[in-house]
Parts: sequence; structure tokens; C-alpha cells
Amino acid sequence: MPGDPQQAYLDGNHRMAAGDLAAAEQCYLDALQVQPLHAGARANLGYLKELQGFPAEAEYHYLQAIALMPDHAQLRQNLSALLLKAKRFGEAEAQAREAARLEPESPAAWNQFGVVLACTHREEEAEACYRRSLALDHQHARTRFNLSYLLLRQARFEEGWKMLDARWQFDHFPLSFDCPFWDGEALHGKSIVIGLEAGHGDMIHFCRYAALLKEGGAAQVALVCHPALARLFATLPGVDHVYALGEALPGGWDYWTRPMRLPGLFGTDLHSIPAPVPYLHAEPQLAAHWRALLPQQGLRIGLAWQGNRNFENDADRSLPALMTLAPLTDAAVGAQFVSLQKGADEEEATRPPAGMALLAIGAQLGDFADTAAVIANLDLVISVDTAVAHLAGALGKPCWLLLPDYRCDWRWMKERDDTPWYPSMRLFRQPRGAGWAPVIAEVSAALRAWSAR
Repeated sequence: MPGDPQQAYLDGNHRMAAGDLAAAEQCYLDALQVQPLHAGARANLGYLKELQGFPAEAEYHYLQAIALMPDHAQLRQNLSALLLKAKRFGEAEAQAREAARLEPESPAAWNQFGVVLACTHREEEAEACYRRSLALDHQHARTRFNLSYLLLRQARFEEGWKMLDARWQFDHFPLSFDCPFWDGEALHGKSIVIGLEAGHGDMIHFCRYAALLKEGGAAQVALVCHPALARLFATLPGVDHVYALGEALPGGWDYWTRPMRLPGLFGTDLHSIPAPVPYLHAEPQLAAHWRALLPQQGLRIGLAWQGNRNFENDADRSLPALMTLAPLTDAAVGAQFVSLQKGADEEEATRPPAGMALLAIGAQLGDFADTAAVIANLDLVISVDTAVAHLAGALGKPCWLLLPDYRCDWRWMKERDDTPWYPSMRLFRQPRGAGWAPVIAEVSAALRAWSAR
């Protein structure tokens, strides 16, 4: 029989802080066995179940804890965030609103309220919540980051870039250098290294700024990237050296920077986005190699329907399955489709929808240089919001980008069917709450007209 419930609760907190969730859970259960109304144990058990990926159990424990501590604002924030993940928007808003009412001096409470409102497209109200949070704590990192997404989506770049920089206060990527951070100092005769962003697509998107660093007088520009991008980035203008993550780095640079900081440091606005496409290129010999392996007749259309499953919004940005694209078969009679899918979902290309001529080459794609060489031989790329779309845009290849309505990325802005980042790209957006079917219907109609021409 467990002993002191308070001691069991404290032991559970220590175990959870150490990452031993199974032991922490047992401690909380021990505390609740002796003292069923132990609010702290109930609340932390809810948080623990959320960490373990059991949202229904987490919700149960949160609600039990709120019944014991109805004025606990943090509990309501936690529950609001949990409900938002389940897209139970009304309930999430009610909990966030109550948390802000209970603790009106809490920046975190106003931030969570703003997040819920932003996710339901009430951006003016969301911004008001974020502004109130920042009035309480101007440096509140989560709020600054969330506000940056709202501002950048609205093309309010000047303030948006400044706010975006806050992400590094809570989202540290394990790469830094033994030289100062570049904050816009003169680069004449200096050397600078561009560090790493977590996403391959982010690296492809923002590597274009290397040329601006060179034009700004930098004597040497180096870039560190994912290994799968190293061979491709050797074609990037303005870069003297490309290093793959994991290689020994020489050091000795005067400055370093993160790619996503560069738009702000260069004062990028809607009219000064550097978009000289193509700014990446396929290797001629590699392109010739792939040309011989691709279909020789008909339109060649590349497809990418899934992103990285670990991305926080992947369930919304990715298509449920390749079968979702089945209507494209009838829209472009005689077209030859090529799977650009790489990774966990590449095998699905071996089982295409009935009537779709789809070449499954994922297993043969060694890196993004291979993918670029394939894309160079295609007429069109149709892709969800993943690195393949960025690559097609950077290569100047016609690309049709399929975008979700829910939490669409800031860089595609609002209500546009084009993007100044990639002039060769066309955007197809989900109507509010309507899912993918209308998007695929619109793409099919556009493909039918395009192939007829």
C-alpha cells in the first residue's frame, strides 16, 4: 500500500523531469490511490498522458483536475491546446478564454487564446490577443513567434521578420559556430557561414540569399546543409564551399547566420523578394542519365503527395493517399506520371490508381541532386507543401502546389494563387473546411486545359 501521497506526487515530478514517464505515472497513481482528490497528481497525470500520446486519457485527467481546481488557468491552457490538436475549436476557445479571464496578467494565457483564434481564421482577434500578451512581456518568445506567422502570412514583413527570430529562444537546433552572429555588419573582405534550418524545404527556400551575401562584399560564403542537399547546393550561386552536416567544419569564419534570418537582415518586403529562378540547377550529365530512364512519350508529370510525417501539421498538408490523385488520370489522357515520393511513402507508388501510368523511382533517388535531375526532364510537378515543391520552384519548373486550409504555412500568404518566392508556381488552396476533393477537382480541370494546349 503506498504511503505518503504528497511524497509520491513529488517523486512523480522528479521522475517526469528525468524523462522516466512510466515511473512517474506509477507515482501519480500511487498518490491518487491514497488521496483520490490530489489535484496536483491528477493534473500532472494529464500532462504525462499527453506526452505519451494518449489524448483521451489526458483530457479525462485534465477535466478531473479542473473540477478540483476550477480557477487554475494553466490547466485550462493545457486543455485548450489539447482540444485544439483535435480541432475541437469551440471547446478549445472556451478553455482559452476562461484561462485569460482567470489570469489576465499571464502572457502565456493570452498567447494560447490568440493561437486558437488564429487557427480559426480570426486573425484580427488573434493579433489583439498576441499584442496584449506582448504588452505584458515584450520578449515572450512563443507569442512573438506566433505573431510572426500571422504577420508574414499578411505580407507585413518588416515586423514579421523581427518576430520570427524569437523561435530560436525555444527551438534550438544543435549547430552553432565559434564566431559572432551576423547582424547586418559590413561584409567586405569577410567570411560568413550559413547554418542549418531543420527542414530541407526551408534550406532550399532561403539558400537563395547566399548570392546576396556575396554581392554584399563577402569574400567567402560557406553553407552547411543536410547531406541529401550537398550535391545539389554545389550549383548554388554565391557559395564557395558546401559542407554536409556531420562533416568536419574548418572554422575560422568571421560571422555565421541562420538562413531564415537573412530575409529580415536584407530588409525583404513583398516587392524585393529575390526570385531569380532558376537559382538551383540539375547537373547536365545527371539530367541526361535520368532522361533516358523516364517515359519517352506524352506529358511527363511529377507527383509528390506526402511530406515528412514528423512535421507538426503533416496530417493536414499531406494527402491521405496516392489514391486521392486518381482523378488526374482522366484529366490528362496519355500523360506519364512520375513519383517523386521518397521515404516512408515511396512504396505506395508501386500500387497506383487504376489507369494511372506511374513510374515509381523513389528507391533510385539517392539525394536531391537526383530529384532535381528528374524534375529537369518533366513538364510539370504537382506537389503538396514539401521540399519537392520548393525544389521545383527553385529550378524554375512549372509546379502546382496543393495547400491545406488549416494552418497553411505563412510563406504562401493569404488568398493568392501565385507566390513571389517562386514565379513558376501556381497555388491551389482548400476552400474553408472543404477538404481535398475540391482542390483535386480544380487541379484536374486545370490539367485538362493545360494538357489540351
